[in-house]
Parts: sequence; C-alpha cells; structure tokens
Amino acid sequence: MKNIIGIIVAYVYVFAIILSAKLVEKKGAEVSRKYIHIMLANIWIIIMIFFDNVYLLSIVPFSFVILNYISYKKNLIKVMERDTNSKDGFGTVYYALSILIICIISYGILKKPIIGLPGIFIMGYGDGFAALIGKSVKSKSYKVGDSSKTLAGSATMLIISFIIFAIFFYGINLWWIKALIASILITIIEAISIKGLDNITVPIISTLIVILTV
Repeated sequence: MKNIIGIIVAYVYVFAIILSAKLVEKKGAEVSRKYIHIMLANIWIIIMIFFDNVYLLSIVPFSFVILNYISYKKNLIKVMERDTNSKDGFGTVYYALSILIICIISYGILKKPIIGLPGIFIMGYGDGFAALIGKSVKSKSYKVGDSSKTLAGSATMLIISFIIFAIFFYGINLWWIKALIASILITIIEAISIKGLDNITVPIISTLIVILTV
C-alpha cells in the first residue's frame, strides 16, 4: 500500500512542479525549464520515503520516459520544452531514463536507496544552477561541439557537486579529497556531454563514483 501511495504522491509532485513552472515562466522560458529541472530532483526524497518495491517504483520514471519523448516530439508540455529551432537533444527523456536506471541500481541491485541521492541531486541542482548562473553571470565561454558552455556555469557545477559529494562522503578517509576529485571529474563530464546527454552521464557516473567510494 505504501508503494501505491508513493506512486500517487510522485505523480502529484511532478505535475505540481510542471504547473507551478508557469508562475516563473515570465522570467524566461529557460528559467522555467531549469526550475523544473532543479525541483524534480527532489523526487528522490519521495522515493526514499515511500518505496521499497523496485517494480512499482519503476512505473513512475518509465512512464515519464515515454511521456517526455512524446512531449519532445509533439511539444506536448510546452513549459518543459525548448522551441523547435533550439532543441538540443533528448534531455528531458534522458532525465527520466537516468532516474529509472538509478532506481534499478539502488533499489533492485544494491538495496540501498540512499546511493541514488547524490547522482540525482547533482543532475538536478548542479546542472540546473550551472545553466542559470552561466547565463546570468558574465564570464568567458567555450565551445564543446555545437554547445556553448561558460566558466561561471562550470564553476557552479564544480561547487555544487563538491558540496553534495562532501556531505555524502563525510566521515570516510580523505573524504574532502575524494569529494574534490569526484566533483572535478563530474564537472568535466558535464562540460563534454552535449545534446542533453549530461542528464544521463552526470547522474549515472556520479552514482558509480559513490558506489566505488563508500
């Protein structure tokens, strides 16, 4: 029963975030998109509270893999999508897919839900704020393929990743050094991941780092 309640709460939370994004849309379409990107990371808290069955848990992210793909192709959820001329890959699909994969790893294989938290939060908060601050703070930009990145954005990604890793690694031997190395690696991964691929490379590799470190 708890898992069923969790499914309902998860869907309500996701659609509440999507609907509330309309309130910040006046600040710009990219701001509303990143608001969704950041806030949806908190779904892992809901997952840890309500779920203990990986099969029932997988229903939620799997359904959004499908829904986000349809939205990408048909521009179904407009507040979540870039316009046709600026689409840069299946970022929203990868977001849901990475959550699905991490659910399977942390719940189905390792039986340790907390393992998935750093990767999801780094994807949501790190990558989300990196994009917002990168656009709002003047700094040098650099090109990776067709994508443009900024030093301010990468610095933001580094700082937030370090904070999340440091909190998670605190107490283990050389925790701050391991957090620093991990955050540098993830910042590089984010910088070279184009076409929305950072939404899958960042959380998955972050999760693997956590598994290998703790």
